[in-house]
Amino acid sequence: MKLHDLKSPAGAVHKPKRVGRGIGSGHGKTSTRGHKGQNARSGGGTRPGFEGGQMPLQRRIPKRGFTNIFKKEFSIVNVRDLERFDDDAIVTPALLKEHGLIKSVSDEVKILGDGELSKRLVVKAHKVSQSAENKITARGGRIEVI
Repeated sequence: MKLHDLKSPAGAVHKPKRVGRGIGSGHGKTSTRGHKGQNARSGGGTRPGFEGGQMPLQRRIPKRGFTNIFKKEFSIVNVRDLERFDDDAIVTPALLKEHGLIKSVSDEVKILGDGELSKRLVVKAHKVSQSAENKITARGGRIEVI
């Protein structure tokens, strides 16, 4: 089966209701809107969340918390993920992106100490946890904070 062979099952797709096409159609004159009233008018109806004048839910419930718009987001890379690189490799955010460990080079990178490392690496990152630093330097590697 190919993508162009896909079809909806019979009866699953209905033709849209054609309104306002004369009295013989059964949907003429008022076009299924009834007589007068707010919803009969063009542009009529209420906005989303309107509850007829009652205090809407989004205003009734208490608001809490705070979102810091200046918060720094870090891409997390664990020490076990660095095992894939060769000895004496210089691990940069660009190299991490190339290997699919981070999504964007513009992200700040933080190295965490989960897992083991058996290679000597030069790691260039924005932040490094204490345990990750210990594991990298124990193997003769080096850390450079960008």
